[in-house]
Amino acid sequence: MKPLDGMLVVTVEQAVAAPLCTARLVDAGARVIKIERPEGDFARGYDEAAKGDSSYFVWINQGKESVVLDFKTTEGAAQLERLLASADVFVQNLAPNAIKRAGFGSDDLRARYPRLVTCDISGYGDSKAMSKMKAYDFLVQAESGLVAISGGPTEMGRVGVSISDIGAGMTAHAGIMEALMLRERTQQGSGVKVSLFDVTAEWMTVPLIHHEYGNGGPTRQGLKHPSIAPYGAYATNDKAQTIVSIQNEREWGRFCVEVLKMPELQADENFISNNARVANRDALDAAINSVVASLTTKEFRERLLDASIAFGALNSLQDLSSHPALRRKSVITSKGKTLDIPAPPIRRTYDETTTKNAPTIGADTNVVIAEFSKS
Repeated sequence: MKPLDGMLVVTVEQAVAAPLCTARLVDAGARVIKIERPEGDFARGYDEAAKGDSSYFVWINQGKESVVLDFKTTEGAAQLERLLASADVFVQNLAPNAIKRAGFGSDDLRARYPRLVTCDISGYGDSKAMSKMKAYDFLVQAESGLVAISGGPTEMGRVGVSISDIGAGMTAHAGIMEALMLRERTQQGSGVKVSLFDVTAEWMTVPLIHHEYGNGGPTRQGLKHPSIAPYGAYATNDKAQTIVSIQNEREWGRFCVEVLKMPELQADENFISNNARVANRDALDAAINSVVASLTTKEFRERLLDASIAFGALNSLQDLSSHPALRRKSVITSKGKTLDIPAPPIRRTYDETTTKNAPTIGADTNVVIAEFSKS
């Protein structure tokens, strides 16, 4: 048995944020009916890397039912209304006010169906100044200042995955689960609103505090942490890079004595505290590199392990593909091909049966419409 067995989720979704949210609901046992345009969710066309299917679509649409309908028409609106009358959760991430103009705004829906939980995912929330702005992941990374603090000293960089979309989907999932828990107590549905900008801006809290209240926001540091040292990449004599993280003075002492074999660094006033080490980072890195550059990767990492110092390899995608900690899940694409992809991060003790394939466009339209026309 799964926690959301028997629950019906109706979703008008596209791209990544809302589909990721509802994918987690599928994992928990919910039945998810995905409403699509005749041409389908545009994420279906992002690439063909998944054996001819879209990597994005295959990742976050397994086990959903695809129904094509145009709810701007009288017939389509009536069909969607019948679905919503039986739904526990409604999710949407269309352009601002698009769903409301069609007659399916969340406040109106909850008035019609008091037990319904609604979730609206947007780019910029209720900001009137931004209401005409389209909001895709990279754009929100840029607008929020995330890009400005990402990358190397001479060049800004986009975070390498759709982090604002992913964060919004995760947050929406959490909000929906909270709303369902509240409904258990009150027997009333409620509304959840999540925006990509709000999620990313909240993640920017530490840099913003430094900017507004500290000595200025962090600058781009590449493979170094802006406010902790040493916390960055160091190359051994075979040019492999290892990320080393020192979190407190006890670790700094062990690092000096057991890894670098330079106990005198521990008492050097230039490195006596984290703030001092950050202020004197160039000298710090020069001292560390004078030792690390003479070691093999094996020697360096064995010293770090023995001293209980946190570190990580600077891995490639090939390294990830064979990583000993990588858990995988077999999925079926909308074209019937099997892929082994990273498993969902939530590990459960209850039943985890394999989900169905990612659906073809409108694969379930006739069956679902017929089912709910009888209700």
